[in-house]
Amino acid sequence: MKVVLFCGGLGTRIREYSESIPKPMIPIGHQPILWHVMQYYSQYGHRDFVLCMGYKANIIKDFFLGYRPQAFADCVVSNYGSKVELLGEPQEDWRVTLIDTGIWRNIGERLWAVRDHVRGERIFLANYSDGLTDVNLDDMVERFERSGKLACFLAIRPPLTYHLADIDRDGRVREFRTSDRSEIWINGGYFIMRPAIFDYMNEGEELVVEPFQRLIEADQLMAYKHEGFWRSMDTLRDRQVLEDMVEHGQMPWRLADGVAMKHRA
Repeated sequence: MKVVLFCGGLGTRIREYSESIPKPMIPIGHQPILWHVMQYYSQYGHRDFVLCMGYKANIIKDFFLGYRPQAFADCVVSNYGSKVELLGEPQEDWRVTLIDTGIWRNIGERLWAVRDHVRGERIFLANYSDGLTDVNLDDMVERFERSGKLACFLAIRPPLTYHLADIDRDGRVREFRTSDRSEIWINGGYFIMRPAIFDYMNEGEELVVEPFQRLIEADQLMAYKHEGFWRSMDTLRDRQVLEDMVEHGQMPWRLADGVAMKHRA
């Protein structure tokens, strides 16, 4: 099934990088985080992508126009560089539709702009393109299909705790405590949808505001709760956490070899 990736935001909270490159192209290890997200979906057999570009769209487009698998894999080079033999598993053959959806559009507007590219799909996937997880996508899709609903989002625990203050109107602090993550679920940015989602949308609306509220009222939205690994790259600190994980070979978003082979068959 097709995967819609939202790649057009300004990335203002990680401006150290995003002033020169779009957020999805910020590297984690040697590859952009967008590449890691696409690899995650590829492992489950989903290799047809629709990229909703915006800010610095030319950089994302240039990456795929000049894509060389040997840049991300072990290889043998001979004949003065004219012959390249890839080692290990073959690189995925992605089909990537590149659509410039504008700089200032929100997520709902970007999805609306590519609606014609997914209308023929029975189900399609969507993602913010700046977060990684180890959620079992097959199980998530299966539960969604059984539900008969129109949309599903990944619900995760916030990765950080906060200090909550209970304050009177006059400024007196009644209590100061650490937040209880067990009570909180947030949107993890991984979505499954049916094309009928567009019947609940109007142009200009933010996806998880007005359209999702209509889905809730119609009992057509479900959440898939995930207690495992999830991390978004919102700040420079988030990027460093993911970078350290890659450097130490700790990438829970990569499937075990046996599972990955099943989806290549």
